[in-house]
Amino acid sequence: MPRMGLDEERTRRLRLHTKQQRDALRERILEVSRGIVRNEGIASLSMRKLADAIDYSPAALYLHFRSRGEIARALREEGHAQLRAAFVPHARIADAAARLKALGRAYVAFGLGEPEMYRLMFMETVDATGGRDDASLLSVFADTFAALHAADPAACAQALWANLHGIVALELSGAAPPGAPVAALVELSLDAWLAAGSGD
Repeated sequence: MPRMGLDEERTRRLRLHTKQQRDALRERILEVSRGIVRNEGIASLSMRKLADAIDYSPAALYLHFRSRGEIARALREEGHAQLRAAFVPHARIADAAARLKALGRAYVAFGLGEPEMYRLMFMETVDATGGRDDASLLSVFADTFAALHAADPAACAQALWANLHGIVALELSGAAPPGAPVAALVELSLDAWLAAGSGD
């Protein structure tokens, strides 16, 4: 069957799906997209590659996502949800200093454990609709600095995030200083922030 006829048949088939089937296909699109991003990076994600992977036409994908950017936003939102989930057990730690250290370690572990998702979340150009959730990330750090009686918890949270992001970004780009293990940089940074951020 010619390519145009094949694409039209794929699109027609999608339109006949029930809502349950359409929801399942949407999740399949995201599942395949996650795999591409995880294994090859966001630059390798394209509507044509997705369509071929799930045996639907690119036109059919547009019934679920209007663009590659919209898929990227959905994946970015998922990444932020995963990061929030990683923070949950640590955010409950009663001792604020121990909490800050645990949260900082969890942030870096997430970035190094999911490098391509991290790049998508924090190192790729974001359009106006974003898909970013920096506010909840910062609020967890700010609440902890508030418990430490920092003079400006919000500013401390932003600066700590910049510090931790720098560590992750340097490691992911292969530009980390030689002889400086990530774990050691994280601990030194967190110790410095505890000393600077405590108002006691």
